[in-house]
Amino acid sequence: MTTGQLEIQAIAVVTSVSCALVGTFLVLRRTALLSDAIGHSVLVGIAVAFLFTGSVTSPLLLVGAALTGLVTVALVDVVTRTGLVREDAAIGLVFPALFSIGVIVVSRYADGVHLDTDAVLLGELAFAPFDRLVIGGWDVGPMSLVLMTAVLVVDVLVVGVLWKELKLSTFDAALALSLGFSPVVVGYALMSAVSLTAVGAFNAVGSILVVALMVAPPATAYLLTDSLVRMTVLACAIGGIAALGGYWLAYALDASIAGCIAAVCGGVFGLAWLLAPRRGLVAAARRRTRQRLEFAQTMLAIHLVNHEGRPEEAVESRVDHLGEHLRWDAGFAGRVVRSAERRGLVSRADGRLSVTEQGRELAGRAVTH
Repeated sequence: MTTGQLEIQAIAVVTSVSCALVGTFLVLRRTALLSDAIGHSVLVGIAVAFLFTGSVTSPLLLVGAALTGLVTVALVDVVTRTGLVREDAAIGLVFPALFSIGVIVVSRYADGVHLDTDAVLLGELAFAPFDRLVIGGWDVGPMSLVLMTAVLVVDVLVVGVLWKELKLSTFDAALALSLGFSPVVVGYALMSAVSLTAVGAFNAVGSILVVALMVAPPATAYLLTDSLVRMTVLACAIGGIAALGGYWLAYALDASIAGCIAAVCGGVFGLAWLLAPRRGLVAAARRRTRQRLEFAQTMLAIHLVNHEGRPEEAVESRVDHLGEHLRWDAGFAGRVVRSAERRGLVSRADGRLSVTEQGRELAGRAVTH
């Protein structure tokens, strides 16, 4: 494995972990679309900063992009507070306007300069190792790796210092306000970190794919746990694993690295969506089947109790008669009876059922409640 390959994977992992860390709170706050808004709107900040500096390597481009991200959040908040539109609609109004301004500025004043919409939107990790940070003749490493490492440190500090405030304002903003915490200030601190992360990552993976890295790993972790700590750790781990998996998938397919990372993120989410122990589709289907079976066993116990000691008991207690009375097919009726026997609700003899004391108690609770 070459040094360049190791550097690309390191950049991908650091970028994915950074995005997943702040993205966890975006997903929990149901504002994941803000990552898309910030990722697009930073183009206008980059373009304006380029007009003032005339250089695509100036650090002011990063400053301009970060400020634009904060402006985006502020404008969305202003529009939402009017009460005329919901937050999702406000995001849909603000970021296309800012993004279109950025596209116009780039196409009008930066034509022919290596500052185009494709580079900003898509990014290319394969070229990241060629952009080096050299200080005093010493090669520190790829600029993207140094930048995203610094961003990750900032994100960890922000989340660590504001952990209690973020947790409280995310799950109960009213309680946070009553305890003296300002959910608005905490929200802007979080969005500042989101903006910084999006700006730092767009050069490596592109602004569009930043959205996948901020949303897919946290959303996957959300399906797997109810603990905020575990969700945060899982999201970062999933992001890092997806980064490595995406790189080697791109290597095998000779495809875009960033695109493959996003595809792996989507694939991992799809698996969790299907197979998550509690929230997955398979688990939900099994839960519905189990509940249907348990309800049917209760109905069977009630049926037997209702006909107990009556002349029709000999007929109504027959296993082959259940389908006629309870509208069950033979296969389902057999499953219900077998399950009820295992639970000790009924007993069977000579093709007839009798309710046990435990089954009688179950029927009594069902009727009285």
